[in-house]
Amino acid sequence: MKASPEQQKELLRLQALDTRVQQLDHTQGALPQHVALAQLAPSVEAVRQRHTAKTGELEDARTELSRAESDVQVVEARMARDAARLQQTSSVKDIQALEAEVDALKKRRSDLEDIELAVMERIEGIEAELADITRERDDLAGKVAELEAAKGEEQAAIEKQRAAASADRTAIAATISEDLLALYEKQRARYGVGAALLVRGVSMGSNVKLTESDLQGIRASAPDDVVLCPDSGAILVRNEESGL
Repeated sequence: MKASPEQQKELLRLQALDTRVQQLDHTQGALPQHVALAQLAPSVEAVRQRHTAKTGELEDARTELSRAESDVQVVEARMARDAARLQQTSSVKDIQALEAEVDALKKRRSDLEDIELAVMERIEGIEAELADITRERDDLAGKVAELEAAKGEEQAAIEKQRAAASADRTAIAATISEDLLALYEKQRARYGVGAALLVRGVSMGSNVKLTESDLQGIRASAPDDVVLCPDSGAILVRNEESGL
């Protein structure tokens, strides 16, 4: 394949931009916030589970309290009913039975009130624990939000640089012949480097000095011949620094 030396040199600019885009992609994937967020993730999940469990425990305790309060209401209603019946009967037997039932109901109400008190104390303790967990959860959420914001800012800056590099690449690629560009893309896809400068006999594609035999072959090539690096497979671009 033949291409003017000027066209071949443009490949170096293209390669520099492709390398820049790769570096930006690597930088984006290796942002420190990724590591920090990954380190926080187990703590975030653990506190979420603790919050869920403690919230469920609080709901169960409140349900238990509601049930005890409902039972007290039932007992008090029966006591009120028995008190009314006491006012309406003159039967000694009925009075004795009603008074015995009222005493039993009073004992039942007292027991239920003790249960209410115990449950309320437990609820108070659970609420305090839940408040601590909530503060811990909110603190972690704040740290996550800060990291996400910082990551977003850095990603936006990287995307801006990437867009600029991509626009420059498109402009340069449009000036290169289709055949030469296709070869560059093929070599870059296959070997990772599409074009490299030959500097004092060293291929910048492999950072290896070419053998004298390879250099002789390149010297024998015309300036517009497209030659490939025998080690990296990249298109070797020659200039006054190539040492030929």
